Amino acid sequence: MPTRSIREAVGYFESADALQGAIDELMSSGFDRAELSLLAAEKTVEEKLGHLYRKVSELEDDPKAARTFYVSDESVGAGEGALIGGPLYVAAGATGGMILASGGTMAAAVLGAVLAGGAGSLIGGIFAKLFGERHAQHLQEQLEHGGLLLWVRTRDAAHEKRAARIMKAHSGRDVHVHALAATA
Repeated sequence: MPTRSIREAVGYFESADALQGAIDELMSSGFDRAELSLLAAEKTVEEKLGHLYRKVSELEDDPKAARTFYVSDESVGAGEGALIGGPLYVAAGATGGMILASGGTMAAAVLGAVLAGGAGSLIGGIFAKLFGERHAQHLQEQLEHGGLLLWVRTRDAAHEKRAARIMKAHSGRDVHVHALAATA
């Protein structure tokens, strides 16, 4: 199969705030979210590589390192909100509707909807907390391995320079550009 080269800037960050600052500036400077990728969860990386890794810096230039897409803090918050709100609305609507459909009064339907909605939001809150904790745990695992690894796919030499400059400005470590072979 013919191969082509994919060029990208890569580096790691020693704090989530530094990583987020770099990502924010990259996106406001014309880079698309689809051009950004992060190291996948520790278990996924180890399964794909077939071995343990000690430092994220070992994986910077490894084309086999499992990657994941960038998820913003806003998206995590929206996911948590959906996990809380979804069960609330479903439980409230279903309970109120069932009470009215069975001949109950409007007051009973409202009371039932409030109680069921509260229970639904409690359950959703538990799921949202687990979702947020999982995201935080993923970041913490990488920090324990030396940092948060970021790859930025670049289109041309100007993009390479801009990505590297932005990453370095936000305390990116070992920032460099590399080429990976990709099958067409």
